[in-house]
Amino acid sequence: MAKTEHETLALGGHEVKISNPAKLYFTEANVTKLELVRYYLSVAPGALRGVARRPMVLKRYVNGAAAEPFFQKRAPEKVPPFIETATFVYPSGGVAHEVVADNEAALAWVVNLGCIELHPHAVRRDDLDRPDELRIDLDPVPGIVWPQILEVARIARDVLGELGLTGWPKTSGSRGAHIWVRIEPKWPFDQVRRAARAFAREVALRAPGLATAEWAKEQRRGVFIDYNQNARDRTTCSAYSVRATPDARVSMPLSWGSFLSCDPRDFTLRTVPAIFQRDGDAHEAIDAAPCSLDALLALADRQKALPEAAKAAMPVITIAQAKLKPDALAGLERWKARHPDVAAKLAPEDVIVDTNRGRATAWYRVRINLKNVPAGLHPPPAPPDPDYDFKVEWLSS
Repeated sequence: MAKTEHETLALGGHEVKISNPAKLYFTEANVTKLELVRYYLSVAPGALRGVARRPMVLKRYVNGAAAEPFFQKRAPEKVPPFIETATFVYPSGGVAHEVVADNEAALAWVVNLGCIELHPHAVRRDDLDRPDELRIDLDPVPGIVWPQILEVARIARDVLGELGLTGWPKTSGSRGAHIWVRIEPKWPFDQVRRAARAFAREVALRAPGLATAEWAKEQRRGVFIDYNQNARDRTTCSAYSVRATPDARVSMPLSWGSFLSCDPRDFTLRTVPAIFQRDGDAHEAIDAAPCSLDALLALADRQKALPEAAKAAMPVITIAQAKLKPDALAGLERWKARHPDVAAKLAPEDVIVDTNRGRATAWYRVRINLKNVPAGLHPPPAPPDPDYDFKVEWLSS
């Protein structure tokens, strides 16, 4: 039997074998696995700044960006000597010895496993209970365009400045944006999440109609400030991560001036290396002055004393549940064909596509918010089509 094709890279005194280097990872952009590895090496100082000393979840796209990934928390049983691990404890009590990528060889090795994106935790391995990063995720609902995200980002920057916090913006590489804040590792996860929630509420209060801090998707409008990215079990794409988009877009760290005038489509696997070589890393100084959360936690205390606004229940129905996203979206199209009068009255944000984490992979649900549909047109109750039972994955494992 012929040996599997591979290419060996010499990195920092270590050899890293890249298996199937010619395998196509991005069909439309014609990007191979080896080109993806070489991209990360070309921006290694910036990419490592985002992941160094951080345990990470391996999100593996072994069949390329267009295929479904799977999540691997635990490091493989056998790892090369240049790979470090950290033992991370999840809220469920589960323990995972996770990969830590501290050098170029480790970076290439992780990408060789199929990790198009890098998903580190917000903690360092020397203190896994106290984050050193507050993560602000600006997540637009369907129909929201980039200029509105920038408008919310401007308000977010102002709020951060008033609270004595320094925000470091980057494109998410998908539809939204991220603002990272380096913080002193003094507060546990629940307090960091509490601070993030207070921040989200303050920005939403200053940007009514533009931003929201509502957790329920059916309640959201505009740009959702996802404070739950600061929960203990969450990971998010780090700086310079390539995203699994057709154009191999990059989560690009920028200065505020560049960020507020940028087009995120300009930052791809093919364009970013030249920008990095020319301009360096816009977030090079991110670790220089960690911030205090005291002012933000004081804001959370003041918000706690305010009465909660009453929320009207939304008429939301589930129309599709599927293991694969294309199957869920196909169910949506069948539902629209069965109910054209209802579909015509839906705003983009009324179609809610949920990505839910299973044991090792995701599953997908489509819900419809009927708030804009007269009660007389509401469709009769019906089981989802398709009707995937997500519990099967857990019971069969």
